[in-house]
Amino acid sequence: MTKLKYILLGAIFLVGSASAADQEREVVRREQPEYPPIAARMHLHGTVKLKIWINPDGTVRRLDYIGGHPLLAESALKAVKGWKYEPAARESTDTVALKF
Repeated sequence: MTKLKYILLGAIFLVGSASAADQEREVVRREQPEYPPIAARMHLHGTVKLKIWINPDGTVRRLDYIGGHPLLAESALKAVKGWKYEPAARESTDTVALKF
């Protein structure tokens, strides 16, 4: 019976720590993307989606462009690279959508 207790406690611990790691981290410093002049001339608007890998110290380690107009993507990538998240125990990921 005690072996079963330890297995259950271990399972509860793992589930609790996984859900804590999946919680979204708050952005401490957010830079707004610059609207590209060519996009302004073309009256181009839209949303750019990015996947972000965040280091434990809150800095952005990696960015992946998921979707949106390519003329807006470079500005979005440049802005999000400068974002700073709150520190956490381990690396995490986030997906953001920036509207232009």
